Amino acid sequence: MRVVDAHQHLWDLDAVEYPWLTPDAGPIYRTFGWSDLSPELAATGVDATVLVQAANSVEDTEAMLAQADAHPEIVGVVGWVDLTDPAAARATLERFASDPRFVGVRHLIHDEPDPDWLLQDTVLDTLGLLVDHDLSFDVVAVLPRHLEHVPRLARRHPELRLVIDHLAKPPIREKGWQPWASLLEQAAAFPTVHAKVSGLDTAADWRTWTTDDLAPYVEHALELFGPDRLMAGGDWPISVLAGGYRKVWAATDELLAPLSDEQRRRVLGETAVEFYRIPEAP
Repeated sequence: MRVVDAHQHLWDLDAVEYPWLTPDAGPIYRTFGWSDLSPELAATGVDATVLVQAANSVEDTEAMLAQADAHPEIVGVVGWVDLTDPAAARATLERFASDPRFVGVRHLIHDEPDPDWLLQDTVLDTLGLLVDHDLSFDVVAVLPRHLEHVPRLARRHPELRLVIDHLAKPPIREKGWQPWASLLEQAAAFPTVHAKVSGLDTAADWRTWTTDDLAPYVEHALELFGPDRLMAGGDWPISVLAGGYRKVWAATDELLAPLSDEQRRRVLGETAVEFYRIPEAP
């Protein structure tokens, strides 16, 4: 089985500006490079990884692709284009889309003051350019309002592959259920919509979370999406805040243990390979 982590980050504080990453972030306020990540992958048996943007900038995308040049274990990069400027977005896509490792686009919508930022007419129109280049879009659904947008995106662009990062951050810490559960069900009704079993550790109590805390939310996602539309991710180095990569990946293995071997293969790699159009390993 080829294990692919569908959601990780690398960042270099000296090379790229990350406005959200300040000293208040504690242990993750430092540069995290390949030498930090590689031992974590080896220890957990992860064969390949998809890097996801951590800044709304072309410089961040360039930095991730440079890491991919140096490390073939990086098989995909979810980068950034300016969705508010169609001409700029088109130029950026034409620059990067010929690189098979440039597999999708994301914008840090949860950092925008307007929770409806994604519903701007210009943004909705520009998302259509991703379809033209057979690229996907990662939705950072942190607020319930963000998750409400997913069906509208799916209806507007029925050929656009969408993935909900971190299962839309369910209310694990509060032991809540609604409206998250119903909104996720509405999003899952569209076959082009996928989701990532990732980032749940930091949706729970960072200090005390256990696999049992996460289990009801993962079971709900499995019921809605099935293994063919779910992919696993470690959300490293954000996961450093809640126990680290190895704890997260051990929990993921435990959460997926009830599945068949074929179902586990889907969530742990095959879904990500298909969704992100990642070439098969030679």
